[in-house]
Amino acid sequence: MSSTKTKQLNGISIDRIIEMAWEDRTTFEAIQFQFGLKEQEVINLMRKEMKPKSFKMWRKRVQGRKTKHEKLRTFEKGRFKCSRQKTISNNSIAKR
Repeated sequence: MSSTKTKQLNGISIDRIIEMAWEDRTTFEAIQFQFGLKEQEVINLMRKEMKPKSFKMWRKRVQGRKTKHEKLRTFEKGRFKCSRQKTISNNSIAKR
């Protein structure tokens, strides 16, 4: 990951990126759109922030998973979004 992008990320952003990377339906493109990190940069961040065993488990799980890449998905229209999520608001949940 480039040092410029690393400096811009705070703990909350890093936690959110890790959470999104673990989610099956969140694509690497969505992470790039929201945080500006390409797939390889996300992988490097995960390697740096996670325990080695957890990272290996995540990599094994994500490798070849069609849902992690927009172009490999079988459905074209729509995407999963929680009904409580604001429209394009950095995944913030709306106050109830």
